[in-house]
Amino acid sequence: MSGATCPWCSAPRVSGATCPRCGASYAKAEQIKTQGRATPAAVVAATPAAVAAATPALAAGAPARAESPLPAQALDGLPGGALDGLPAIEDPVLEWKYCIGAIPAALLLGIAFHFLTPFLQRTLLAMPVHELGHAATAWLCGHLAVPIPWKTLTAETRGFVAPVVLLGAIGFMMYRAHLAENRALLALGGALLFVQAAGTLFIKPKTAEMLIVFGGDGMGMVLAAALMASFFFGKNTQLYKGSLRWGFLVIGAAAFVDMFAVWLAARGDFAAIPFGEMEGVGLSDATRLVDDFGWTAESMVRRHVTLGVCCLAALALVYAWGVRQARRRIGAEN
Repeated sequence: MSGATCPWCSAPRVSGATCPRCGASYAKAEQIKTQGRATPAAVVAATPAAVAAATPALAAGAPARAESPLPAQALDGLPGGALDGLPAIEDPVLEWKYCIGAIPAALLLGIAFHFLTPFLQRTLLAMPVHELGHAATAWLCGHLAVPIPWKTLTAETRGFVAPVVLLGAIGFMMYRAHLAENRALLALGGALLFVQAAGTLFIKPKTAEMLIVFGGDGMGMVLAAALMASFFFGKNTQLYKGSLRWGFLVIGAAAFVDMFAVWLAARGDFAAIPFGEMEGVGLSDATRLVDDFGWTAESMVRRHVTLGVCCLAALALVYAWGVRQARRRIGAEN
């Protein structure tokens, strides 16, 4: 190792072969910085044919990025392949089209699914996100919780294990974000630490219990929006490389539509509110919010709808940013 920083972006080096900040291969970046180009042998991601085709241009001292006929996959890891901080992808134009159409199409599909087979949508896609919403809220409030189908097992009192485990997970995420100099992820980690501290140390137990009940659809809509927003991130991870983002997008859109549609319908008809009791599960969240915590039907509907609108607004901002980044990538390619 010739230095403690990445030769291309000067970020602190990690133990891997590539820089987590700019995606550059340390070996290739070192060659380009010192020799003006990377030798064909160093382009490990390229096929033999692509390397042979690249050799004349490299030997002539041509810019490794502009003239290289290597496929986009081979450029991932080259400093030039990072496209001014943007990770290389296979087809920038196709990715731009995906970024424009994926979320609107998924939401329309979720709406169609909601009207055609609402029970299947709720059972297969929305219910897991709903229960995870309960569990995530419980963790942030210091309670141990385990989400299972149609129910979340939650400890009655705050404990020690859940806060420590969550604190460790957030801390590890922030450490990785620091190595990659990812300020957005660092800010997210800081916000989560603040919410955990408030939920675990300052709010009353009764308030925490109320938030956990509300968190089914409340935090569930937040998580569903986050699943959809993940489509624009992680181009150097399995979100993109393994196509996980498509699965997260479909799950998030279907779950959000299912939960948000209930409360939109309840604005004009309180009969749409899911009051009642499920066999083997107990009282519904709506019934508990009214009976145990004194919420009115009107305030309950208003709070759910307001949170859903805020989630859509945040998703719209991420959508605009993601489309802009995809457009920048096309310009960088050209």
